[in-house]
Amino acid sequence: MGTRERPRRPADGTASRSPPSGPQSIGRIVSRLLARTGYDQEQGAEALATAWRQVVPEPLAAHARAGRVRRGVLEVFVSHSAVIQEFTFQKQDLLARLREALPTAGITDIRCRLADGPIDT
Repeated sequence: MGTRERPRRPADGTASRSPPSGPQSIGRIVSRLLARTGYDQEQGAEALATAWRQVVPEPLAAHARAGRVRRGVLEVFVSHSAVIQEFTFQKQDLLARLREALPTAGITDIRCRLADGPIDT
């Protein structure tokens, strides 16, 4: 007639994580650390900015800024609607060049949005 207590869940409803059992590879540990600190996103953003400068022609790049990649879609902020049209014309070529420059980024599409303010290049 003794009652057995069940492990408590955190207040947010998520399951608690148990510590990993056994040794883990150093690569996995470093990957988790980088993800937790945000350093991997910072490095990814810098790699994207570098590739952007190499791939996008200067007249177009002067009016556009690469944002983030979400679910394979690169968000691009542009200064005005004419730039969106020009990106539409060059989209397939730019996608191919970005994929070549950043094969691990998983870029499958480009979506343009009007920027709220000036474009910093």
